[in-house]
Amino acid sequence: MNTASPADDATSVHIQFEDNSLLPILFGAHDKHLVRIEQQLGVSMVGRGNHVSIAGPADAANTARTALRSLYEQVKDGETVSESDVDAAMRMARGGGTAERALIQLRRKRVTARSPAQTRYIQAMQKSDMVFALGPAGTGKTYLAVCAAVEMFSAGKIDRIILSRPAVEAGERLGFLPGDMQEKIDPYLRPLFDALNGTLPAEQVARRLASGDFEVAPLAFMRGRTLSNAFVILDEAQNTTPTQMKMFLTRLGENSRMVITGDLSQVDLPPGIRPGLRDAVETLSGVPGIEFVHFSADDVVRPPLVARIVRAYDAAENPENEGR
Repeated sequence: MNTASPADDATSVHIQFEDNSLLPILFGAHDKHLVRIEQQLGVSMVGRGNHVSIAGPADAANTARTALRSLYEQVKDGETVSESDVDAAMRMARGGGTAERALIQLRRKRVTARSPAQTRYIQAMQKSDMVFALGPAGTGKTYLAVCAAVEMFSAGKIDRIILSRPAVEAGERLGFLPGDMQEKIDPYLRPLFDALNGTLPAEQVARRLASGDFEVAPLAFMRGRTLSNAFVILDEAQNTTPTQMKMFLTRLGENSRMVITGDLSQVDLPPGIRPGLRDAVETLSGVPGIEFVHFSADDVVRPPLVARIVRAYDAAENPENEGR
């Protein structure tokens, strides 16, 4: 008796490209991009002229075809193709995405979604006043939030960008770290500076920080303020208490956006303290104007090994999920 599902049946699909001159960029040197797709999806690909034949399990073959079409559109737009682009195209194809990915347009570059969850995230930030982004490291939560903030700032839609993090002690004591208070908290805020520097030239970031257009500060510095005409990002929000989270969320002023990012599997709070992020997700679920975007290991956009590490830890911490 044959128990294989239709998705497991071998099939062959074909693609025809319009412009042969673009195929060397699409395929990569020595067809390395095709080889990468073959290895990761378990298909075989043969190119003849402007045709590519793909053989393998039906789902995998169709995923490969969708990914190749997406990459071809990217090349048609004058862009190059890297290994990470190939991985992103496969990730989008697996999740039902197409070549039409959500977009953030910065002055010097265009940032596109690299997973279906990133598409939902970008779209949520573009239309909602408050967005929670939840999931593991490496999924682009902080970087995309900073990109969205810079896009709005550059377009004149907001006057300020405010980035914040809770300065939670993870194994070391602030009081025992060398330097003054600013030097003590700088290590906690460095990832936010890095995210800014990844979107704008360093000299422009420094100038905006000096003028007050950009602000990077610990969560405690938000108390008592009303944050109007601003794009406000709270990073590592799993390390807030419920009181801190409520304080931060109620700082939202007129013509402002808030993005709250965090990973509830990486809480550094002392034992017995309920994470403010978990409390907010449960309390605010269903409140109009607030969107929640969930990321998983499938959305990790760093090297594939990072996604495998995330899955291994998830399996160790939740044995009932292993194999899902």
